[in-house]
Amino acid sequence: MTESVTMDAARTKPHLPDAQIVTSVKHWTDRLFSFRVSRPTTLRFRSGEFVMIGLMGDNGKPLLRAYSIASPSWDEELEFYSIKVPDGPLTSRLQHIEPGDEIILRPKPVGTLVVDALLPGKRLWFLATGTGLAPFASLMRDPEVYEKFDQVIMMHTCREVKELEYGRQLVEGLENDPLIGEMVQGKLRYYPTTTREEFHHMGRVTDNLASGKVFEDLGLPKMNPEEDRAMVCGSLAFNVDVKAILEGFGLREGANSDPKEFVVEKAFVGDGI
Repeated sequence: MTESVTMDAARTKPHLPDAQIVTSVKHWTDRLFSFRVSRPTTLRFRSGEFVMIGLMGDNGKPLLRAYSIASPSWDEELEFYSIKVPDGPLTSRLQHIEPGDEIILRPKPVGTLVVDALLPGKRLWFLATGTGLAPFASLMRDPEVYEKFDQVIMMHTCREVKELEYGRQLVEGLENDPLIGEMVQGKLRYYPTTTREEFHHMGRVTDNLASGKVFEDLGLPKMNPEEDRAMVCGSLAFNVDVKAILEGFGLREGANSDPKEFVVEKAFVGDGI
């Protein structure tokens, strides 16, 4: 069961420097939540980038972590998707925010999970575990992605089915989106899997790629550097393992200054936040 709270933040102004107002919070599970905040009028970012956000610490200094922006670049607000860590320095407090509260946001977006860091191709693979879905929640809602690629495949792995709910609702709502609904139809493929709870697709992203099962299930050819491009976001161990698999398919890692066949988000923060 999910629970959400929203507010009209139009009449509320932040008091702290670099602060933004929380406009809504939704708790998806006892470990996962998403929230939306006001967007600085001067903030410009590319879908897939991240910013530093946080709260003021007990010592009077900002406690900040890198968070991918889950909303697309055209959205009037900013959305974030987060894990809850009971003893985490930031999320032990961040999970209790409510509409009307303030969070600190440093409006200097950066990151490697941007379309500009990839060479032109036919298929674009989004490969994520857990809250590593966040940058792809942004990219899946960006018209540029569908203008540049014939197919977009979202592979997402969580431990339990309920942990997939944020992504499932987002993907299922895209075909009815007034802005990009027509662009998404027939192009976006969703491949969610679980590792602990029984589900129609199971196994880690790495296992389904290495075994070829995902290609068989979706009726797609095995990845190749002529047609396929990929973006990776998860734990450090996940990123390392997926990178090795992609390189085994002949894909090369790129960057903003040197576009290639795949990119990895190195700033993703895992369970210690």
